[in-house]
Amino acid sequence: MTFGREALAAPEYRVEGHLKVTGRARYAADIRQPGMLHAVYVRSPYPHALIRAIDVSQARSAPGVHAVLIGADLPEHARFGRRLQDWPVLARTKVRFIGDRVAAVAAETRQAAEAAAQLIQVEYEELPVALTIADALADDGPILHQHPDRYAYFGGPRPAVPHPNVQGQLVVTVGTDAERAAAFSGAHRVLEHTFRTPRQHQGHIEPHACAVWIEADGTVRVVSTNKTPFTLRQQMSQTIGVPEDQIVVDSAFIGGDFGGKGTSFDEYTCFFLARATGRPVKAEMRYADELAAGNPRHASVAHLRTAVDAQGRFLAHESHIAFDGGAYAGGKPIPGLVLGGGLATLSPYHVPQVRLELTSVYTNNVPGGHMRAPGEVQAAFAGESHVDLIARELGIDPIELRLRNAVRDGEANGTGERVRESRVVEALERARREMHWDRPRRANTGRGLAAEIPHIGGGKTSLRMRLLPLTGEIDVLTGMVDQGAGAHTVIRRVAAAALSIAPERIRVRYGDTRQALTDPGAGGSRVTHVIGQAALDGGQRLKTTLEDLAAEAFGWPLGEVRLEGDRFVVAGQAESASFDEVAARLGAGAPVEVIGSYGDAPHAPDAGGDFNAAVYAVEVEVDRETGTLRIRDALQVVDVGTVINPLAHQGQLNGGFAFGVGAALMEDLPVDNGGKVVALSLGEYKLPTSMDMPPLRTVLLHTPLGPGPFGAKAVGEVTNSGVAPAIANAVHDAIGARVTELPITAERVRAAYLESATPR
Repeated sequence: MTFGREALAAPEYRVEGHLKVTGRARYAADIRQPGMLHAVYVRSPYPHALIRAIDVSQARSAPGVHAVLIGADLPEHARFGRRLQDWPVLARTKVRFIGDRVAAVAAETRQAAEAAAQLIQVEYEELPVALTIADALADDGPILHQHPDRYAYFGGPRPAVPHPNVQGQLVVTVGTDAERAAAFSGAHRVLEHTFRTPRQHQGHIEPHACAVWIEADGTVRVVSTNKTPFTLRQQMSQTIGVPEDQIVVDSAFIGGDFGGKGTSFDEYTCFFLARATGRPVKAEMRYADELAAGNPRHASVAHLRTAVDAQGRFLAHESHIAFDGGAYAGGKPIPGLVLGGGLATLSPYHVPQVRLELTSVYTNNVPGGHMRAPGEVQAAFAGESHVDLIARELGIDPIELRLRNAVRDGEANGTGERVRESRVVEALERARREMHWDRPRRANTGRGLAAEIPHIGGGKTSLRMRLLPLTGEIDVLTGMVDQGAGAHTVIRRVAAAALSIAPERIRVRYGDTRQALTDPGAGGSRVTHVIGQAALDGGQRLKTTLEDLAAEAFGWPLGEVRLEGDRFVVAGQAESASFDEVAARLGAGAPVEVIGSYGDAPHAPDAGGDFNAAVYAVEVEVDRETGTLRIRDALQVVDVGTVINPLAHQGQLNGGFAFGVGAALMEDLPVDNGGKVVALSLGEYKLPTSMDMPPLRTVLLHTPLGPGPFGAKAVGEVTNSGVAPAIANAVHDAIGARVTELPITAERVRAAYLESATPR
């Protein structure tokens, strides 16, 4: 058996795998409590309306009903949100989108609750509606939130906004206004284009669910699908008025996330229903609820403008991206309430003068939230399509143009961030070779590519490691949820490698917010980096502790004992002892326990941050008559560090490609002219299946410089953003038709082709 870091090359066994394949993993929807009630809502049929009256008398007397609540029954501050708490638990005076929660019923069965909800009568007075960004920002547009100063905001004062219907705005500049103006005025060419992207649902198989009950001592117990339980505890404390130390959140198993499980909708209502009834209350969203009233990816409009010299080098760049934030900003966790990934329009390149403006806007649509690579999918489609159009306007090969502008080690990229190690050039060159880029194209066949370089997320966390002397195992307690990506397996493999013992000796346990140490939760391309470094720190600390205790227990020289390959050996001597022998000897003493911790370690000022470079290249064949396209070949070249979980690592890369194919070719959560989501099932909302996947080749560019344990890098969000622009660029290469709006449907390809073929 191989031990230490070398063991990481072997395929992993998932920590929770046996529970999932045997059906014994317990998800939130599986929770059963004595006397549990079921919650159902009455939702608004209008996108914007005042609530004039609600009659719940018949519902309260219906069979099996134990409580009916409306907004007036709750505290005035009963609103929720990840950063800004602007989303009412139950609408109090007005509704702001179709699907807004107006009343809640708790009954002995879901069927009884649904029947009672049908008896609730609500009188509305319709208000003017803003369903587009332009409508919301118009001088005479309706104001959706009249008193935003009453909303709680986590993390200091809320940044000022330029318009009442703006949720948040972020402007990033490199250089001065005067320098940028001079660059544009003196440029060889200035090119500008506009792009649009739709709403998309995260597509997690498990819908949101929760169960809440209040124990005799006042402890509020919450079982949730939320992937950031400690943050949910903080948010719930603010909303329900219960101290954090009296709230226990348990998110043991989550059935998929892709960004959508950071926002919780029903835990707050279930608390108020549980308090009103004295009974546990459970809520499960149906997929119609998920699609109509969840927190999908934001629709966007992006306008890009770039100045270039005669050789195609970027001199200055401006981008304006407006996100349709929907009726509430509560689904966004980051300061400023914008999607930071939207800065990535030209992130793989060095641009001397930059102005990037991101704006998220209130509209009467379903509220937007986070989805895999939030903001970056929109920005990459716009940016890499824009770069390709520049290359074609200048008559320069698209790879050559990118190579001339690619950010190098130590340079600032297109968002003004210094990059420690770029590898964009290496990824582009590798893609050119592997894709046979310069080989002649067949008729109606084209090649396209896209580059990206997302930042690797950080944070801080801690976990507890303890020796179990009776079994010879190491018990690891963590508050990091595993939403399906293999976080707990990362912990086990890193800890085993650090200790130089068999992974089977590591027992990883998830702990709720009362049991475990504080953890930031899953998401943000940070999990392997942060929890892996904590596991490495804990493993190294425990290894040193065990070596010293073994020396003391066996009378060996202190400082001369090493734990290597499941045995304790003494330097220069033949004496040794197995791990089990040492564990048994130590069992008579005090418990052996350490805390493994990690917080972002800053680089030197000139070192730059950590990024993943990636390039997608695809070859497509397009039917000019129908606009249908087929991906004949696909290649992803990815900058990676040390791989911790080989199978899961490749699975994430393949899954990212599938995500990208969905965004590129089919996924669209449509809203009709009245503000209603009209795809209310996965039969209507098209997700890609295995039948939609073309051949895919992967090239890994290894590096020892990753910020994670043993040099690991992120992988969850590095490969889905570049698929759509690569396909759009390939379509343009094949038939000269440019699609500037996602998804790239046959209808849009056909329309673009007809437009390109029309004489001007």
